Amino acid sequence: MTTSLYDLSVGTYVRTVGAVESFLEKARAHFVAAGIDPDDLVTHRLFDNMLPMSFQIVSVAHHSIGAIEGLTSGVFGPPNRPQPTDYAGLQAMVADTKAALVALNAADIDAYAGKDVVFQMGDFKMPFKAEGFILSFSLPNFYFHAATAYDLLRMKGAPLGKRDFMRFR
Repeated sequence: MTTSLYDLSVGTYVRTVGAVESFLEKARAHFVAAGIDPDDLVTHRLFDNMLPMSFQIVSVAHHSIGAIEGLTSGVFGPPNRPQPTDYAGLQAMVADTKAALVALNAADIDAYAGKDVVFQMGDFKMPFKAEGFILSFSLPNFYFHAATAYDLLRMKGAPLGKRDFMRFR
């Protein structure tokens, strides 16, 4: 049995981006009901030397639909998308990311199998084949930022559990 590049990437991204979409909404509803402005969470950090909630969500988009764009162009770099400055903007970014992922064609993605992809940051370049890029670079970063966003919300009191992150329902 083989696993396609589409299944490794898009199939995985859609599920977790959907979970992020869901837990962002569940957290928003909780904070609004508690009289807390969700916009106050956008700049929240777990630690002073970590990037804020907004960057975590931007990175979820960047390491999913942005990774697919990297497969297409052959080059992937740090996020350069505008960062939303409010909670609704973060939610919209996640919804847009999910819609873009769902619209992708499996055969188109599978056609990138074995292709070269380079992570480039300034003069630094790290070469990959498409599968290695997805498995060893994109997915670990994707999950790190999704989990960090979840952790930020949970730490601030959102009633989230593992099922919200794993999206078992």
